[in-house]
Amino acid sequence: MTAAEILSSLEMGLIYGIVALGIYLTFRIIDFPDLTCDGSFVSGAAASAVLLKAGIHPLLALLFALFLGAVAGFITGILYVYCRLTNLLSGILTAFMLYSLNLKLMGGAPNIPLFHASTILAQYPVLTLITIACIIWSLCSYLLTTDFGLALRSIGQNKKLARMYGVRISLLTMYGLILSNSLIGLGGALFCQYQKFADISQGFGTIVIGLAAVMIGEKILPFRSMWIGPLACILGSIVYRFIVACALHSEWLGLESSDLNLITGLIIVFVMLFSSFSPKRRKSIC
Repeated sequence: MTAAEILSSLEMGLIYGIVALGIYLTFRIIDFPDLTCDGSFVSGAAASAVLLKAGIHPLLALLFALFLGAVAGFITGILYVYCRLTNLLSGILTAFMLYSLNLKLMGGAPNIPLFHASTILAQYPVLTLITIACIIWSLCSYLLTTDFGLALRSIGQNKKLARMYGVRISLLTMYGLILSNSLIGLGGALFCQYQKFADISQGFGTIVIGLAAVMIGEKILPFRSMWIGPLACILGSIVYRFIVACALHSEWLGLESSDLNLITGLIIVFVMLFSSFSPKRRKSIC
């Protein structure tokens, strides 16, 4: 790989690291298998593209994308808490409805090019993304060490015990969904500004890529500290992108960009098999 390709993998890894951090909050912290992310990712990208096209400052576009992602998480929370739908169905329905809403947000066009628009990543994209990722990591890690974060973690560990101690499960679940999808929306906006276009199908596979990053990160940094866990998500995303780039550039494998889903699926299978055959796992089975 060339230096430009290595930098590109690092940049994409940092962007999807923020997405992986959002998925980590739902799947690992509050134990909620949220499938909203495929829709909230596109919501962030669409909002960013529309605002940039209108001449709005890129930073304001990022903030609005973060807000739209939070709204998507709020809708999922409403469906789950007040409409009494299952967690999976709540996320699926929200993502399903967001497809039409995102298309309306984009003016009915399936994609919006931004070739001449000014973005936050126009200069020094690596340094900018590292700075944003570090800020997000620090804020999330600190939040998880507070009383609020402890309450969030408690509903993911033992809901019955948390309820006995007066934790409001429904309200905190909604907060977790809002935080998660706001980060995913921010990731979508950064992806849009990095690629300089927004597409209605950009969110396809977001959940799988994010989970792959989380699982890889947990193998790289197996410690369960509230500062290490979020960091592992970002590192896992970067490693995932480098694995994909190496696979696509290996001549003997003969893979193409259309094989990305195959590569991602195989990575997840390999990580899960590695977990199954780890010494600790084998000992517990015996």
